[in-house]
Amino acid sequence: MAKRTATVKQHSVPSADTSPAKDASTVRDVAARAGVSASTVSRVLGGTYPVAASTRARVLKAMRELDYVVNAHARALGGATNKTVAFVVDDVTGPFYAHIARGVEEQASAEGRLCMLCTTHGDPQRVLAVVETMREQRADAVIVVGGAWEDKAYQDRMTHFAHALDRVGSRLVLVGRPPLGPGVPATVVDYDNEGGAFAMTSHLIASGHQRIAYLGRVPGLSTSSQRISGFTRAHELLGLTPHPKLILDGVYSRSYGYQGTRELLASGAEFTAIFAGTDMVAAGTLQALREAGVRVPDDVAVVGYDDIPVAMDVFPSLTTVNIPHEELGRTAVRLALHRDELPDSQHVVLGTHIVVRGSTRRPGR
Repeated sequence: MAKRTATVKQHSVPSADTSPAKDASTVRDVAARAGVSASTVSRVLGGTYPVAASTRARVLKAMRELDYVVNAHARALGGATNKTVAFVVDDVTGPFYAHIARGVEEQASAEGRLCMLCTTHGDPQRVLAVVETMREQRADAVIVVGGAWEDKAYQDRMTHFAHALDRVGSRLVLVGRPPLGPGVPATVVDYDNEGGAFAMTSHLIASGHQRIAYLGRVPGLSTSSQRISGFTRAHELLGLTPHPKLILDGVYSRSYGYQGTRELLASGAEFTAIFAGTDMVAAGTLQALREAGVRVPDDVAVVGYDDIPVAMDVFPSLTTVNIPHEELGRTAVRLALHRDELPDSQHVVLGTHIVVRGSTRRPGR
């Protein structure tokens, strides 16, 4: 990915009102809550003087209870955020994230911001920890990419951080995941996930397939739930019912696609098409079918979702759902940084479309 160097302008200390925002807690507030002096709180924050463990614990507890942002007063005196956009992803090596990252970086550079990459390795708790750290650092925007886990405690915590970021002049941006609820100060840049799955399933049914296996349902993940919804809706609209035994749980990886397909073949289940949850799953599926002597698309049709480069590298080339990855990234940065100018455009859904290639036959053939 091409790198750009952003220019960060230096800001002088303003001579106008330099008091902290009225909603921000102060060092004195923390000191009063912890029952210590303000200087003791400063020592804990600075970490340069020894402080008794019990005292330090009281101070940190008070900071959490008051939602105190480290160095909030000093940053308020500076009069600005730190000219950084944080990009939070599960896995930076995944092509899906890499192409969104390109859009984020290009737009951030155009806006005079530096882009900071944070990886979470699929751990929801690490997502929360990263968002909290970026709040303390006063990033202009914190962009979280990828499906959300359908867990109330997690959603409640993300809602808390959305409000906390808003109080310090930052912005939570959700890309490819549903909104947190009405009244939550967050920008949502989504794509028509369910619609893409609906269109792809309709394409398979129109091509004569009525026993379609779905490989890679991930229970509890919003991305997967939306794709399964579109898959099911397309069947029902045409008077069909998806076969429950042909919907297999798994993960979004090439290795799962390979192993899951081998297990599907070994089960003796009857199917004429496989809808893989992602292009990476489909790549594994194609490998397993090839090794088993199953011809694609003559014996079994295969489709994926994402339209990442691997879709053109496999043989036959993969029919898939195209997601506007780079535009998702650019839109996320643009809407977050210009939210005051675009208050009615803080929840957008970009379109998806199917791309028909060699792994399926066109309707009528």
